Amino acid sequence: MNERIEKRGGGGGPGPPKPLAVVMLSGGLDSCVAAAAARREFELALFHANYGQRTLARELAAFRALAAFWGATRVLEADLGFLGRLGGSSLTDAGMPVPLDEEEPPGIPPTYVPFRNSIFLAAAVAWAEVLGAQAVFIGANVLDNPGYPDCRPEYFAAYNRLIDLGTRPETEITIQTPLIHLDKAGIIRLGMELSAPLELTWSCYQNEDAACGRCSSCRLRLKGFAAVGVPDPIRYQKI
Repeated sequence: MNERIEKRGGGGGPGPPKPLAVVMLSGGLDSCVAAAAARREFELALFHANYGQRTLARELAAFRALAAFWGATRVLEADLGFLGRLGGSSLTDAGMPVPLDEEEPPGIPPTYVPFRNSIFLAAAVAWAEVLGAQAVFIGANVLDNPGYPDCRPEYFAAYNRLIDLGTRPETEITIQTPLIHLDKAGIIRLGMELSAPLELTWSCYQNEDAACGRCSSCRLRLKGFAAVGVPDPIRYQKI
């Protein structure tokens, strides 16, 4: 893992310093809003995982734009590329097409990356322990991803227990899931309330130039903005 420290200001007002939280920031809509929620109480350390995903370059650009927007001084881009080499997901395996224009079937969807959140959280918690952070934020929500086993509230409760058992006795880190029971429209509304820069985010599973509008992530996003009654600020290809 390579830590990239950026000196961009962004802090400083009167009053006691805020405690620190690591935010798992993919560059997508949900993680952006989770970061905006974390900022209400915490100073941010921003964590991004490069895991061989199809849209790695575009997600990384979104992550860096968000880090710059918030003036992050602690930024970690973790190389977890072995997940891509393992395959087993349409997000990492070029031989598995990303489903387009289809409703997700019951059960585990092909976009599920095996044990991804567990591996991401392990890396983020390790960094949080080094930094002395008090929380790790993740933008998981169970309503958008009902087939993902690592997006359930009971999963995060179990992981919090693992953190208790697997860190130094004096360490106090909890996983925070502020979006866990929100649908996409609710997440967008919260993001707007928090002045989150949604225009800097990227959600498409398929494209890196203009969003496809056809993968499940794009369709959920477009449906959410439509429900809120505002246009999605990112560019889509004509379909």
